[in-house]
Amino acid sequence: MTTAKFITFLLLGIGLSFDSFAVSVSCGLMRRDIKFKQATLVAASLAFFQATFPVIGWLIGEAIKNLIASIDHWIAFGLLALIGGKMIVEGIKEDGTLKNFNPFKLSVLIGLSIATSIDALVVGLSFGFLEIPILFPVLVIGSVTFIAAMLGMLFGKNISAKRSHQSLILGGIILIAIGLKILAEHLFLQAA
Repeated sequence: MTTAKFITFLLLGIGLSFDSFAVSVSCGLMRRDIKFKQATLVAASLAFFQATFPVIGWLIGEAIKNLIASIDHWIAFGLLALIGGKMIVEGIKEDGTLKNFNPFKLSVLIGLSIATSIDALVVGLSFGFLEIPILFPVLVIGSVTFIAAMLGMLFGKNISAKRSHQSLILGGIILIAIGLKILAEHLFLQAA
């Protein structure tokens, strides 16, 4: 594994974790008495789904990659740009992402985990199209998400809600930049 690939996977993990970070900040804001064990449960659930969904997407991408091999880089770029744009729009909105909810209720926790992991499913789909091995990126994505979620709950006790919106915007920019990198690499390789 090259250093460039490691950095790309790390940035991807960071970009994908911003939704989980924002949700975790909300948990910290709403549940300022959150205990370490409870925070660990929330973070583990978010990380598990964030790491599992790319595998599902990758399996789907691997199955259909031959059908779309000539345009796979455009699809990967489009999907990442769409997700990144959605995150930026959500970050710009001022409406209440901090609804009163109980993140420790199993149905709420699983719902939050799935909702914050849909973008990871799409990224996994892109990996399948591009024939990128999935194990290392999944480990990075899961680890980064766990750390981001733990930090988010800690920060949620101490920072304003505005910061969680800014984190979504930054995460969206990172995902769009990775999509542009994938597109540029493939267009450059085709031209060479």
